[in-house]
Amino acid sequence: MFSRLRTFTVLAAVGASSILAVPEASAEVEPGGWTSVSPTFTVQERGCGQVDGLTFTLTCSTASGDQRAERRYATYTGGTRQFEGYFRISSLSGTRISLKQTFNESGSGPYFMLAAERGGRLYAVHGGDTLSNAGTVGATVRVNTVHQVGTSHRTYINGSLKHTYDSPGGSFYDKFGAYRTNSGNGPATVVWSDIRFWRK
Repeated sequence: MFSRLRTFTVLAAVGASSILAVPEASAEVEPGGWTSVSPTFTVQERGCGQVDGLTFTLTCSTASGDQRAERRYATYTGGTRQFEGYFRISSLSGTRISLKQTFNESGSGPYFMLAAERGGRLYAVHGGDTLSNAGTVGATVRVNTVHQVGTSHRTYINGSLKHTYDSPGGSFYDKFGAYRTNSGNGPATVVWSDIRFWRK
């Protein structure tokens, strides 16, 4: 009896150590073949936009002009790129604030824009499709975009595919922060975290 109990204890300990030894799963969506990259960025503050690290604030309620607080990342061409980040809207007295953009540098400008309305609706600015209602004040939301240049652009919210958009060829770059859309206004404060990029 004691021998069997001892054997069970040893096996349980081995099993537990095996579980602990399993590496944490990669966070990227559509796994397989990705290489982690660290593109450079510049900070953009315009109008009443203010950037403090990964906190992006629009301090005014102005419903016109260029009101933005963003990071703009390096241009890429060709291949497939993936962005991942977590955002938390800590305050939103305004509405219709862009959170993340994929910008078509060789085309007509913003190609894909994910924005939030007061109340939590997350939507694609071009076309107006609702992606989720997860963007309530205080909630942390994971965003992944997978951009296969010349083919498609896919957006995931909290790990679930929510939007697919045809993509032209050309050069593009990623932006995120807080940006007044044409029909929006602040004030707003958005905190981003755990920003990662991959390519393949």
